[in-house]
Amino acid sequence: MGHDQNAGHGTQLPEGAHGAEAALRTALGQAGLSACDVDHVNAHGTSTPLNDATEAALIARVLPHRPSVTSAKGVLGHSLGASGAIEAALTVLTLQHRRVPPIANLQAPAPEFDIDCVTKQPRRQDLRTAVSHSFGFGGHNVVLVLTTA
Repeated sequence: MGHDQNAGHGTQLPEGAHGAEAALRTALGQAGLSACDVDHVNAHGTSTPLNDATEAALIARVLPHRPSVTSAKGVLGHSLGASGAIEAALTVLTLQHRRVPPIANLQAPAPEFDIDCVTKQPRRQDLRTAVSHSFGFGGHNVVLVLTTA
């Protein structure tokens, strides 16, 4: 698990998402994995323009091999402090069933997002490693690395 704190704004990721990136890189390092080992991302995905653009840029920068990306907030809403636990459990189910759920109500990602968002229908995928992003209010960033092995 990677954790970083980068307070600055109560609800927005700071430009560049350096704290979130540090959490992702730390989690991968602690798991003994590299960025190219990641098959899937359960994004924080708040569906707000600034946060989604910042997170998409982070994913594209750190995981340029384009792992599949989903987010559950379009179905569940934002559960505040429970979001990370719910999303981690959903990521475990995604790994277990090798089926990535689509992002609800998203027909296609914004053209400027260079990430592989799963849309419209679930995707069967051979998954071994997934990351689950949780970027909390006040700049608290946690990333879990989950594997099938």
